[in-house]
Amino acid sequence: MTTINDVCRHVRSKNAGPFWITFDLFFEGEENFKNYSTSPSLNGELFKKLFGADPLTVKHFPVPSLNMVKISYGRSSPQGGEIERDMHAGQQFVRLLDVEIEKVES
Repeated sequence: MTTINDVCRHVRSKNAGPFWITFDLFFEGEENFKNYSTSPSLNGELFKKLFGADPLTVKHFPVPSLNMVKISYGRSSPQGGEIERDMHAGQQFVRLLDVEIEKVES
C-alpha cells in the first residue's frame, strides 16, 4: 500500500494558535494531489488514533494551486499547558509519514 511519504514531497505540522494544530501535505504533482488529497484515509479517526484529537474537530482545506491539503484539529488542551510536549507542534507530522493512504476512486 502507498504511504503519505510516498506521495508527498513535503509534510509539516505547526501550531495554528493556542487551540489548533495544523498539518500541510504537499503532494508530489497534480496527479498525486487528485488521487490522494481527498482520501478517506485522512479522516477524523486517523487523527484520533495518532494524536488523541476529537474527530469532530478535524477540518480539511484543499489548496489545488499548491497541490496541497491543510488538515487541522482542535487541541485537547491549550498550547503551553502543563502537559505540553511540543509547544509549536513542529514534530507532530512524523507520525503521518508511514500512514497508508488509500487512492480516491475516479
